[in-house]
Amino acid sequence: MYDVIVVGARCAGAPTAMLLARQGHRVLLLDRARFPADTLSTLYIQQPGVARLARWGVLDAVRASGAPPLDHVVYELGDVRVEGSCSGVDGIRAAYAPRRTVLDPILAEAAVSAGAEFRDDCRVTGLVHDGARVVGVRWSGPGGDGEDRAALVVGADGMRSRVASLVGAEKTTEHPPLTCAYYCLWNGPRTHFEMYEGDTGWVSAVPTNDGAVLVAAYHPQQRFDEVRHDAFAAYLENVRTNAPALYAQIERAEQVGTVQGTGDQQNFFRRAHGPGWALVGDAGHHKDSLTARGISDAFLQAELLAEAVGDTVDDARRLDAALADYDSRRTALLTENYSATLLVAQAEARDKRRALLRAVGSSPELTTRYFDAVAGIVGLRDLYTPELLALMAAPAGNA
Repeated sequence: MYDVIVVGARCAGAPTAMLLARQGHRVLLLDRARFPADTLSTLYIQQPGVARLARWGVLDAVRASGAPPLDHVVYELGDVRVEGSCSGVDGIRAAYAPRRTVLDPILAEAAVSAGAEFRDDCRVTGLVHDGARVVGVRWSGPGGDGEDRAALVVGADGMRSRVASLVGAEKTTEHPPLTCAYYCLWNGPRTHFEMYEGDTGWVSAVPTNDGAVLVAAYHPQQRFDEVRHDAFAAYLENVRTNAPALYAQIERAEQVGTVQGTGDQQNFFRRAHGPGWALVGDAGHHKDSLTARGISDAFLQAELLAEAVGDTVDDARRLDAALADYDSRRTALLTENYSATLLVAQAEARDKRRALLRAVGSSPELTTRYFDAVAGIVGLRDLYTPELLALMAAPAGNA
């Protein structure tokens, strides 16, 4: 008998298991993949997420992996270029973007070091109920099938969460997909963390382990059926058209692996709690990866859930109240950026983004505040000051 079973051992599940184990709970952490296992990801951990890694005592392992510190950001939209850095969190101004084959095992090992039991290559096949209450999981692994029970089952198993499906967690907010994304690693380019937006799509460059750079190309969702038939050619054309200087570096670079991508970038919130269960990370909330907030938001949710659970696992009524509070706080904290991400992924709002970038680029202070907002250090309301709004309204030549 465990206090908590966490299903999914990546950026949401492993920190959740770690934090709950540090509270003294008996935690079982399961993942269907055999670690280390790669997964589609922007890799980027914004500064609030890095600050959490530091507080958890995990940042040193990320640094030791060779993932470079990323303390300079470039955003280019047509003829407007803004670059600089954020003000930082707890003295941390650098972001990091470790490969997921590096980061996920670090997080799982931290959970094990905290006292959690970890089983990879273990797929959840069902839930155990006591009436309406979830009281455990059924699983299948290399040694056969089994069942374990717990006061709380946490679904941290991604956008297509098996746990969410089994408990019938409905989507409380949903918007249609806006982009399809394709990723490829390259050895050779020298970049900062960079984002380029052009007339036909978006391109990002993210330095990661071993000197490689992850270059991602985002197409409007309505082009997915066209793009998927020759994804690599469409990927290269997107980079060439929307980030020509980066494309010139790719032409001289060594491709690492194949291009990978998805046309299923869902945008939603799910109800994230119920009797004996909760959802964290992409299982409960997912948005387009253009703003690269997924990993940092997963860390935030893990911390929120652990704080809410506290010492309530032995009292079902208190536990359910704590989970409801977690769900409410999670939604309140993530809604603003969810709405902003939907706007960033809409080509129709490009002129407004151009005016914003032109305005923030007119002063170092506004540039820093802008990158603070992008990273989630401050809210968007703190960015749109009367000064900024006046600059955005000014003619282009006077901004």
